Order: sequence, then structure tokens, then C-alpha cells
Amino acid sequence: MKYEAVIGLEVHARLKTNSKIFCSCPSEFGAAPNLNICPVCTGQPGTLPVLNEKAVEYIVRTGLALGCAINRRSVFARKQYFYPDLPKNYQISQYELPVCGPGFVEIESENGAKKIGVTRIHLEEDAGKLLHAIGARELDYSLADYNRTGVPLMEIVSDPDMHSPQDAFQYLSALKNILEYIGVCDCNMEEGKFRCDANVSIRPEGREKLGTKVELKNMNSLSGVRDAIAFEIERQTEALSSGGVIVQETRLWDTERGVTVSMRAKEEAHDYRYFPEPDLVPIDLDERRIEEISRGLPELPAARKVRFISKMGLSEYDAGVMTADKALADYYEAALRDVPAGVDAPKTVSNWISTELLGRLNAANKTIHESPVTPPALAGLITLITNATISGKMAKAVFDEMFSSGRPAGDIVKERGLVQISDEGAVEKLCDEAIAENPKAVAEFKSGKERALGSLVGAVMKKSSGRANPQLANKILKQKLS
Repeated sequence: MKYEAVIGLEVHARLKTNSKIFCSCPSEFGAAPNLNICPVCTGQPGTLPVLNEKAVEYIVRTGLALGCAINRRSVFARKQYFYPDLPKNYQISQYELPVCGPGFVEIESENGAKKIGVTRIHLEEDAGKLLHAIGARELDYSLADYNRTGVPLMEIVSDPDMHSPQDAFQYLSALKNILEYIGVCDCNMEEGKFRCDANVSIRPEGREKLGTKVELKNMNSLSGVRDAIAFEIERQTEALSSGGVIVQETRLWDTERGVTVSMRAKEEAHDYRYFPEPDLVPIDLDERRIEEISRGLPELPAARKVRFISKMGLSEYDAGVMTADKALADYYEAALRDVPAGVDAPKTVSNWISTELLGRLNAANKTIHESPVTPPALAGLITLITNATISGKMAKAVFDEMFSSGRPAGDIVKERGLVQISDEGAVEKLCDEAIAENPKAVAEFKSGKERALGSLVGAVMKKSSGRANPQLANKILKQKLS
């Protein structure tokens, strides 16, 4: 029997507010343990929460970017559970009336463009973090760091519209990109600012009824989510094919072993004993405020990609690469502003970024923010190529030096004496010498072997230590041999 996977994702995105959602403690990452805490976020008796207005603005902004219905009235609820990293023994969240209703994220699936539904987006506070010290039996213990307690989160719940690990990967990539573009979350998965749980089930192909759902946790990268889902689909398929059953549970992804392992039985909503939060009034949004937030939205990735294709002439692939990350798209446009308009600047800049810059950044495990080559520096190098100061081959050597030292191209070219020889008389002399020293290549060219010209151009370049203008050498050789 063939089975179809059904996948839904729950994403927790940490909002980029300066303070926590219900108190004025800083929400910064990486502070010393229990430095950014107060009586409110640690649940001391007699304290009252006060809602952070910026968190509301950011979730509305997200909802608008995802085409969600914005509920004019939403309420908070208490989600009850006991765990050492939750000092109040409940989490303030939203249940029946969230800020954002249905929306969608568009992805490029294996069968073309596809809309993945978003069920809802709601606000909630984050829990703390436990640090486990495992040693000798009598020394095993855990420490609680409450700095993260009360940091504002958006939970973005998808519809079960995905049917492959690649669909899930594309959805998360697109969602992450949108959140970064609109400036509500920096989506650093290593710091837990963009976390994902996956609900995975399988069912016989053609059947409408969903199979038993398994929740996957502990995935700290986009590729990790994809790999965990792929393993879980295979595990469930093997279990059902051999006559076994799937148990509803929560499983953890073991990155090192590449397997999912059982963690606990899956909780249902009624297990949390939701009830209305008595210390917070409902959020009431008027149309004017929503319109104001809507007008402040920046250009979204899909619109930017269309502009790069229609206005700049990039291919769909190149435009997709340039807009896949907001910082990269900003870098591209910044470099483009300083490149001479007389060349095919959009394509040239795109090529240098995608083939030269990104390759080196990936090898060095650096982001575009950490690039030692700034947009003006890259534009300066391309300008030296277009005005024939250096050749394309020289430019790659110069770029290597720029990447390792951070110095501008002009200084490197001047210091290393790499200025291209474009004087026609000087290049003609080199061509005459190459013709005299390579009679076999000359004879082959005259007999109709066009490729022989390449070896003559190579001889000219060798004689000039790579500094002769290759286009000019090609032109002069053709003239002389004709």
C-alpha cells in the first residue's frame, strides 16, 4: 500500500521588541543567567502584567504580510502546566480568539507554485530555560535561567497542507524570509528565535481521513526539520506496512544519530486547562490603526523578486537567489547603485555575488553581514573591469585579496602592478611575437580551425604575465591572420 504524508508546522518566532511582552525587562539574548528578570516575569504574588504595544504591532504586521484576517478583538488565556522553567505554572497565551486568523504562505513546490494555509497567529510569552549538569549520580542537577521568561513570541500555525519534507523546508524558508523582510524577528535558529515543531502523519493514498499525528521537536535548523520529517515518514510507513500501529506522541529529533526518539505522550488542548486571563483586558484594534501598520509594510520578497525580473532583467533563478535573504537583496541593490550604467550592471553584479562572494562566504561559514567585501568595494572592482583597467581573470585574483584583507580593489591593483595593458601598440607587439613563436597554431587557424586562435591569445597573455587586454589581443590577432 502506498501512503501519503500530511504535515503541519507550528513556528514560534521571537519578536524583536526591546522589552518583554508583559514587563519592562530587556529581551536581549545572551545576558548572564537571571540578570533580566523582575517580579512580573518570575510570577511573584501580587504582580500584574502590562501588554507591550510593539508586540501587538509586530503580530499585526506579520498577519498583513501573510494575508491573514486581522481580528478586531482578541483575548489572552492562561495555559496551565507545571514545569520548572515556568515560574507562574501557567503561560499567558491566546486560545479561542487570536490576533490573526487564516492566511497563507506561497512556496515553490515540486509541482510549481503552491499556497500553504496559515490557520492562525497568536501572541504568547516564552518560558525560561533549563541547563542540565550531568555528572556523577549524586551531582546530577538542573539550573533554571529565567531571562527568556516573558519574551514575546508569535506562534504561527500552518494548515496540514504539506505532503513532503521539501514542502516543509520551502514553507519555513519562505516564512523566515518574510519575517526578516518586515523586521519583526531576526530568525536566528541557533539562538532559539525561530523554532519549529512538526506534526506528521501518514494515510493511504486517496483517503481523506487523517492518520495518527506525531509531534516532532528539537529541530534547530531548516535542514534539520526536513531530515526529521523524512525519517518520521519512513518510520511510520515501515510500522504500518509491517502491521504495527502509530501512537500519538511527542518525539525528539536526535541530530547525531539521525533518528526520532519518543519523549512523551501527546497532550491535547484540554490537558492544559485553558481559561481566560483575568489580569489582561482584550486587545481592541480599530481600522485606522490596522491601516497605519499596513502602510508601514516594506516591499515583500515576492514583490522584490518580480521587480528584479521586470525592471532589472534578471532571470527568475537569479532573482530568486538575490531575494532569498533580505540582507543579501539589500547588499545587491547597494552594490548596483555604484556600478556604471553603461554595462549590464544587474546581471554582472548578480553573477559576482552568486558565484564569487557567496561561494567564499559559505566556505568561511560567514553571513552576508560578515562579508569583508562591502557593496561599494564590489562595485569598485566591477568598475575596474568595465573600464578595462583589469581583466576578468585578474579581477578574480584581486577579489581573493579583497576577501582576505578587506582592502579596496584599486589599492590592490596599484600595489601589485596589475593594470591591464590596453595600449594597442604594446598589445600588437606582443601579438607579433606570439605569431612568430607559434607557427603551428597559425597554420591551424588559417586552415579553418578557429580554436587555434585561443592558444595564440593564451601565448599573448603569458608573455604579458596576464596583463594584456584579451579582447584587444583577440581582435588584433584576427586582423593579422586574416
